Amino acid sequence: MGTATLGVSIAVPEPYGSSLQELRAGFGDAAAHGIPTHVTLVPPTEVDAGRLPAIRAHLAEVAADFRAFAMRLEGTGTFRPLSPVVFVKVVEGGSGCTRLQGRLRDPEGPLERELAFPYHPHVTVAHGISEEAMDVAFATLADYCAEWLCEGFALYEQGSDGVWRKLREYPFGPGPAGLPAQSGSPANEAAGAVIRRS
Repeated sequence: MGTATLGVSIAVPEPYGSSLQELRAGFGDAAAHGIPTHVTLVPPTEVDAGRLPAIRAHLAEVAADFRAFAMRLEGTGTFRPLSPVVFVKVVEGGSGCTRLQGRLRDPEGPLERELAFPYHPHVTVAHGISEEAMDVAFATLADYCAEWLCEGFALYEQGSDGVWRKLREYPFGPGPAGLPAQSGSPANEAAGAVIRRS
């Protein structure tokens, strides 16, 4: 049946996702338009296509048992010199992301895998470009801020063209979130994202 390259992530909602994607492209990152803006939960993982039904069932089970949590992005960070990445920091919601990715990669489940580096939730805004361009990305988004209520995650597949496409969304189950229930789209309800200038 062949293999598929899958990833699981929390999408950064609109209008923030598109604006960060455009900024990433503007910094010279050629991969920007093939990667929806996101917080990774399960990094690119090659699996046998025959495992997809079990993976989908596992994701649905984890999502149903999870509750919504607040997410806030603020400022920039970098993994340099270890890895050529500049990112926007997750300053609220990191513990939720960490617990969620641990459940998704359960050693007893169909998405068990080792990570190359310790898990660190973030939103990549530049990867593998020149040092000068990464410095620009780091400075440009140093005062960036966005927040929303995370109400689920999604499964993505990477095509032969390198583009990541969403296969399915997995909303969290009902119940207390630690915040009031939010109606409508997170993008419509969330507080604004700003790049503050001094």
